[in-house]
Amino acid sequence: MKLSGKALASFLERPPKLAAILVYGPDGGLVRERFDQLARSVCPDLGDPFRVAELTPASLKDDPARLADEADALALTGGRRVVRVQGAGDGLAALFQSFLARKPGEALVLVSAGDLGARSSLRKLFEDSPEAAAVPCYLDDRQAVESLINAALRPHGLSLEPDALDYLAERLGGDRLASRAELDKLVTYMGQGGVRTIRLDDVEALIGDSAERNQEDLIFAAASGQTLESQRILDRLLREGSEPVGLLRALARHLQKLHLVKGQMAAGQSAEQALNALRPKLFFKRTDAFRRQIESWSLAKLAQAMELAVTAELDCKTTGMPARALCGRTFLQIAQLGKAAAAGRRR
Repeated sequence: MKLSGKALASFLERPPKLAAILVYGPDGGLVRERFDQLARSVCPDLGDPFRVAELTPASLKDDPARLADEADALALTGGRRVVRVQGAGDGLAALFQSFLARKPGEALVLVSAGDLGARSSLRKLFEDSPEAAAVPCYLDDRQAVESLINAALRPHGLSLEPDALDYLAERLGGDRLASRAELDKLVTYMGQGGVRTIRLDDVEALIGDSAERNQEDLIFAAASGQTLESQRILDRLLREGSEPVGLLRALARHLQKLHLVKGQMAAGQSAEQALNALRPKLFFKRTDAFRRQIESWSLAKLAQAMELAVTAELDCKTTGMPARALCGRTFLQIAQLGKAAAAGRRR
């Protein structure tokens, strides 16, 4: 079963009884959130050893029959069981094809995976099987991020000034769980009592020192032509679980901002006017670096860099090529363009 839009929302609200569900996508936080949500729809206590079994791709490769054995097993305490397989890939497609071809047991088999392209054999199997479903977890767009923000703040009597909402929405959305953690931190920071409005200063004070700043360090290093520094930060972020598609999207947004400011200046605005028109406003500690990038980059080179970033994101989603490798290559290419632009400015 292939799910999207309203059908996906309805499915998540009331999951039908299926043999297996695949939860996949570039938003690792949302994958984990929906993976647990679907498991709890069958067994509210995920720590119950009689009703929840945890398997790994490695264990299934060593003992393929274990999947069917766990799915057929009955819980000693009664109730339907959940069999969870995290970190699956196309290497397990043949095993799940055999599993779904037989009459599966009563348990729900839940499978999580990263970003699977349209040609993925595992994804296609779950989309096409009447006994299974594939639940995509894509990165939140601006509308989804704003909905998430409002849903988190409204119950606490909190609202955001427009500039604060712009700033916050720009920095969330790469990972659903990370976004929720930042919003929980903001609620705690604002305290309790009465209807309160969150200002830009409040968000900058809190979110400005979050892990999201590490991503900004990466983006600014690449756009400034710091090839070694950008690769060092990128390697660390990927090791810590950042999604390549989210990093590429953040890079594209930064390049679009540079292109916008550069274009407005070409149309007659001063650098100050163009910078003041940006929403959200630049974090004050980044302003000088952003100005230097404006002076270095040409509109033509910015257009070329944006094309590289957008194409890489699309390739991550559609070609089946390793997303980390695509991400690393693209950041290196853009850092090299930035280095050449900075050298040209100094001459």
